[in-house]
Amino acid sequence: MRIELVKRKEHSELMSLMSPLIAVGLTALSAAIIFSISGVNPALGLYKFFIEPLTEQWSLEATIEKATPLILIGCGLAVCYLSNNWNIGAEGQFVVGAMFGSILPVMFPSFENSLTLPLMLICGVIGGALWAMIPALLKTRFNTNEILTSLMLVYVAGLLLDYLVRGPWRDPDGFNFPESRIFPDAATLPEVFGGMMSLATPITIIVALVLALVLAKTIKGFEIRVMGESPRAGSFAGFSVKGLTIFSFALAGGLAGLAGTMVVSGSLNQLLPSISPGYGFTAIIVAFLGRLNPIGIIIAGFVLALSYIGGEGVQSGLGVSNKIASVIQGLLLFYVLACDTLILYRIRMVSRRAANPAGEVSHV
Repeated sequence: MRIELVKRKEHSELMSLMSPLIAVGLTALSAAIIFSISGVNPALGLYKFFIEPLTEQWSLEATIEKATPLILIGCGLAVCYLSNNWNIGAEGQFVVGAMFGSILPVMFPSFENSLTLPLMLICGVIGGALWAMIPALLKTRFNTNEILTSLMLVYVAGLLLDYLVRGPWRDPDGFNFPESRIFPDAATLPEVFGGMMSLATPITIIVALVLALVLAKTIKGFEIRVMGESPRAGSFAGFSVKGLTIFSFALAGGLAGLAGTMVVSGSLNQLLPSISPGYGFTAIIVAFLGRLNPIGIIIAGFVLALSYIGGEGVQSGLGVSNKIASVIQGLLLFYVLACDTLILYRIRMVSRRAANPAGEVSHV
């Protein structure tokens, strides 16, 4: 007996809905095995990792805080992936956006008025978009592989940030620590809903809903879908492959840069050598778990945010390394991609004697 994948005549709508749920279930099962191997009660480990962060106010607020940049970055990446452009460098675009957004409070600390925060957010969008344009232009001009260029730029961005906070942007009153000056109140995102979340969360939800409307109801959304599924058909319709590549990268980079600015002007309130626990990479999982749909990405963002808080919970409560969060995130992406195969193919058990010389199955 052997297992065969048989191509479906049409995409399975049922598996499109069930694939993320199956992936989450398999991830939970794998996490239970990992906890068991680590000498921890699997049920207790799963509870602390997935459930406990939702039962206490402080952990729920922390989950919302972590989910916000994941959702915003994931929405931008979804546009890239739908248009068949593989942007893997959102982490770098996040960092550069944070640096651009910090120009005003770091270099012009006396500039404090009602325009400070809006200008910071705009600068963050511009910075992230410009950084994302580098792999986009290299692809459209020289046919360079955007996966490699966008990924390598992540490390360039990280080194630039490290240089700034240890060099020209280091706080003169910071006792020589590698950090920028603390942002003034005018450069800090206000809290809303009784302090449960910062203004970043409502902004992110609004952006996701607007993007969902654009993708579903506008010509631009139709262009993105058509060019992603069939560039040749899109070219016959008059759509530009190069133009869409630049647009999708600029949008993804801009949203990642906006997320970076909102993080440093919110929870961090300054620039540090490391400002992200890997939001840009985790957002790739969020985008695919959310089926590249902004509404689904909102839900997926909260699911992945649980892994950050849950990782901290099992570390402090059970003595397990917090690196388990990264392992579980990686397993989730693996299972999502593996289960997505079932959308296009179905599994069939075949006897070796049932195959004819042409390799086609005659009976099961």
